[in-house]
Amino acid sequence: MWLGVDMIVWLYVIFIAFVLAMLALDLGVFHRKAHVVSIKESLVWVGVWVSMALLFSVFIYFAYYHQWFGLSLRQLEKPHTLWHGPAAASKAVVLFLTGYMVEESLSADNMFVIAMIMTFFAVPRQLQHRLLYWGILGALVMRGAMIGVGSALVLTFDWVLYIFGAFLVFTAIKMFFSKEDADVKQNILVRYARKLMPVTDDYHGQKFVVRHAGKLALTPLALALISIESADVIFAVDSIPAIFGITADTFLVFTSNVFAILGLRSLFFALAGIMARFQYLKVSLSVLLAVIGVKMLLKEPLHRWIGDSLNYYTLGITVLILASGVVASVIVDKRRNKS
Repeated sequence: MWLGVDMIVWLYVIFIAFVLAMLALDLGVFHRKAHVVSIKESLVWVGVWVSMALLFSVFIYFAYYHQWFGLSLRQLEKPHTLWHGPAAASKAVVLFLTGYMVEESLSADNMFVIAMIMTFFAVPRQLQHRLLYWGILGALVMRGAMIGVGSALVLTFDWVLYIFGAFLVFTAIKMFFSKEDADVKQNILVRYARKLMPVTDDYHGQKFVVRHAGKLALTPLALALISIESADVIFAVDSIPAIFGITADTFLVFTSNVFAILGLRSLFFALAGIMARFQYLKVSLSVLLAVIGVKMLLKEPLHRWIGDSLNYYTLGITVLILASGVVASVIVDKRRNKS
């Protein structure tokens, strides 16, 4: 047992080291000098991160097939029974890709808030990449901690999934009818930071803290970072329960979240300018959250009726819901431009 736990720990260490190495390569080599990120450049990086996620799904298949590092899926009808082989490997890949797709889609809603924060603080375009870099690094740490707590709760108290499911249904209804945007001025952390330390009026390059009038002072870039981090905490409260609605496997939950967050920065620069055109995206996201929530509330009867094929249906429904929102938005946008 100790060997198995030790192997899992090493797997997390290797994965986190790989992620940090990629982030260091991104910031230290490709974006060493602050510059405006073009749509073409951002699309290339979107392709890089998506390709990495797909390649990682290949690793997942063989890892769960051969139980590398002690990885195994638990049978839903027999929670204490571990299984492997082709069926478990295929299911692990489907769960990872579904979780990745759901988390990436929910991150799209986060882009509206990030764009609003950038505008509010008038962040220079050449500094936006570095700001999102540190914002995403902080998001990885916070979400890792939240996933760890969530996994411990789910494994200890199975009924927690029902609470997550009910919360997702409530969030879906709230998202569907809500038309209000977050008010950056009312951010408690930003207001507290202003009281704790002085804030400079102007930006000082890529610096978050500078010495001003003999005292350490925050720059507007630091306040923007605080706003982005606090916004991600709010979004994580929705997205973490959603991924547990897909799978309770901690490794799949963690890795699908990480790859989704890593791609968020590139997606922002590629889509921020046209996100307003996807007016039905929030509707499709609310429907998706509701579907996952209902799935969690009815997980036992659904698995009795459908069995393990439910995971494939979930993936298909996820693609259908998101595609419907995008297609509907494109059609309405074209009709509006013609009229």
